[in-house]
Amino acid sequence: MTRLQRRESLLGWAFVGPATAHLALFALFPIAYAAYVSTFKWNIANGHHAFVGGGNYAFSLREQAFWNALWNSFRYTAVGVPLGMALALAVALLVNQRLRGVTIFRTLYYIPAISSGVATAMLWIYVFLPTNGLVNVVLLWLHVNDKTHTTDFINNASTAMWVLVVMSVFTGLGPRMVLYLAGLVGIPGSLYEAASLDGASGWSSFKRITLPMLLPTSLFVLVTSTISAMQLFTPVYMITKGGPDMTTDVVGYHIYTEAWVDFNVGLASAKSFILLVAIAGISIVQFRLVRANLADYSA
Repeated sequence: MTRLQRRESLLGWAFVGPATAHLALFALFPIAYAAYVSTFKWNIANGHHAFVGGGNYAFSLREQAFWNALWNSFRYTAVGVPLGMALALAVALLVNQRLRGVTIFRTLYYIPAISSGVATAMLWIYVFLPTNGLVNVVLLWLHVNDKTHTTDFINNASTAMWVLVVMSVFTGLGPRMVLYLAGLVGIPGSLYEAASLDGASGWSSFKRITLPMLLPTSLFVLVTSTISAMQLFTPVYMITKGGPDMTTDVVGYHIYTEAWVDFNVGLASAKSFILLVAIAGISIVQFRLVRANLADYSA
């Protein structure tokens, strides 16, 4: 290795070294340590721990409460992610117009993404208050409710999950919209001009040009949104606490209570790795489905 090559190699390590050290210290080491802890029956309240091997994993897969949490996470993801993607695409199409002041609307739609998750959750509590919350006030104006009958959406087992879904759709709107907007900007205008000359309608152009060209963007949005949805925690912690009747006890909150309420860190670590495998499996399926559609369009 020449002197110049050594200098370039050292310079390269100087740039990637801090990031690599940060990744190793705050990501790789915690993951490895969690894998180690997951093999122990470990209660941090009394310090007792005993090696159980795969016992924590076997117990988790037999536990009804954990399966309920997984089911709630799947429900939340299956409803919230498609709705969020559809709304983000619709808004991206609206703000992709050459209109005066459209930049202001792009900024307004993105603001919730940079707000504190805790503060945002507290605002949504006021939106769904049973007496003078915004939703109940609107229902009162529409004569759906009256002053003697209001709906407690948060503490109602049939509506609590919908509160979380509605919140996720709007709070996640900004990042998804930006991604779709970038995808729309990257579509050549000549394709729409050619379609217009052929007499294609706006809906036909959207279906035949916009959606196929946005498939790579949609794949990225789908996978990242799914990963985020499966790790839902802050809104549940701030708004529903897993209730009512465990209908919003998602995996993220379930693992939190296992570790920091019941102090069973070994069991919580095992459940974290089961969640990891579930997310990886869902992501692989999504990749294959979208790639199959990409192949069909390219053919």
